[in-house]
Amino acid sequence: MNLPNHITLSRVILIPIFVLVFYLPFNWSYSGAAIIFALAGVTDWIDGYLARKLNQTTPFGAFLDPVADKLMVVTAIVLLVGIHPTPLFAIPAAVIAGREIVVSALREWMAELGKRANVAVSKIGKIKTAAQMGAITLFLIDNPHTGLDLGIISYLLLYTATALTLWSMFIYLKAALPLLLADEPTNQNPDSSEQSNSSTDTDR
Repeated sequence: MNLPNHITLSRVILIPIFVLVFYLPFNWSYSGAAIIFALAGVTDWIDGYLARKLNQTTPFGAFLDPVADKLMVVTAIVLLVGIHPTPLFAIPAAVIAGREIVVSALREWMAELGKRANVAVSKIGKIKTAAQMGAITLFLIDNPHTGLDLGIISYLLLYTATALTLWSMFIYLKAALPLLLADEPTNQNPDSSEQSNSSTDTDR
């Protein structure tokens, strides 16, 4: 449990606090939730930077970092669907949440085959997560109590994030396609599995 891992763990701890603030019966609840969500996004960058700078990358950190990101993003999307119950928001929300399920299952299956490196995260995945967090932050800020009108910008960023979500999923599926279409399952290679599980690449 080094410093980067503590920072990543703090992002998980922020999730119930984020939900609690979101539902507080005050005018500032959504704005407060936006600040917490934005803080979580900043910690996502800080822990990765420190892990590389201090050479403190660990298998636990490589596992926890993408999990923390996905938990925070999906939790926020579920909450926002409740205040934006329209197809315009619900469809991209479903795409984003569904992609996380598909890719997580795919990476777990590839890890069992010792081929997790075949679906290592690309820069698109990191840009996708940044776009998601930016869009969600804007939707949290854009509420009747702030007096701001960020609707067009918020939806533009949301649909950009959705497009990147589908693109990054396509990259994963394309890398895994030869194994998915193989006549026989590939035997797991313990050495390659161990190496991939300690990878510092994460789906940010």
